[in-house]
This record gives sequence, C-alpha cells and structure tokens, in this order.
Amino acid sequence: MSRRREPVPFAFVAEADRFRSNVTPPPRPRATPSQIAGRTLIGLTIVAGFIGSLMFGIPALDSQSHPTRQIQQSEASDGR
Repeated sequence: MSRRREPVPFAFVAEADRFRSNVTPPPRPRATPSQIAGRTLIGLTIVAGFIGSLMFGIPALDSQSHPTRQIQQSEASDGR
C-alpha cells in the first residue's frame, strides 16, 4: 500500500480519489398530487406572465404602427 508524500492538512483528502461508498442514498419521496398541481399552476402563471408581457410589449416597441409625432401649429402662428 503506497502512501502519498504530498503535504495535505487531512489524510482523507489525500485518499479521496480512492474512496467509494457502498451506501446508497434513500430514494426520493414521490410528489403528492397537490404538489404536482401547485408546481403546474406556478409554471403556468410564469408562462402566462411572459406571454402577457410580450403581447403588451411588442406592439409598444413597434415603430411602424405608430405615426411619427406631427408638429401641431397653434392658431396664433397662422397669422390670423
């Protein structure tokens, strides 16, 4: 059994590349139907927010649909 000679503060760091655990983690608990419904509603709310912001934002940014600002002359400048 060969030991490393590099200075390391802890012995387990030097042997970490060889360590293999034989203990498997416990399986994740399954989500309940109410948790699935809640996650779905949150996801749909976020997607609806993005779609709504696009629906209101894109027409507001479109310079072709709005006429350019026209200079209005007052009646005083007509010379009447």
